[in-house]
Amino acid sequence: MHEDTLMKLCQQTPEALVLVLDCVQDPHNLGACLRTANAAGALAVVVPRDKAVSLTEVARHVAAGAAEVTPLVTVTNLARCLDRLKDAGLWLVGTADQATEELYAVDLTGKIGIVMGAEGQGLRRLTAEKCDHLVQLPMLGTVECLNVSVATGICLYECVRQRGEAPPSPGGAAPPGGFLVE
Repeated sequence: MHEDTLMKLCQQTPEALVLVLDCVQDPHNLGACLRTANAAGALAVVVPRDKAVSLTEVARHVAAGAAEVTPLVTVTNLARCLDRLKDAGLWLVGTADQATEELYAVDLTGKIGIVMGAEGQGLRRLTAEKCDHLVQLPMLGTVECLNVSVATGICLYECVRQRGEAPPSPGGAAPPGGFLVE
């Protein structure tokens, strides 16, 4: 999908959800993020052309079919793309260890772009500055951070939960396709 097509789709979709990956390097992480984005109903995954992994065979394999149906939009200028997403009506929510707001305190209904940083370094300064909210995930144990694909899943599924699209609670009927954990 081309960036212009994504912007039109975002404008037309009342609860557009887009995942933005800022310089993710590991093809396993890219594949896992594509798979989770698809499962959570994201319109597309946006990545920068430079300083990020491309859609390799490893990423396709990990995505388990999602790479063929979830558009991966590669952009030349991520900061400009973030501005365009905002112009299309999306609120951008980025994750950062130093954030003072928790993910669960932010309204994730409506048009949302979830912005995730690279392994190790997190969001680049300009990317973080473009976000409307910077949030952190509560870390109750001794580890300092989560893998980017795990954190992405938590953020995307908090969007799903807040939008009322969550599957039935335990004991209820399983959704079509159920919960398959591999």
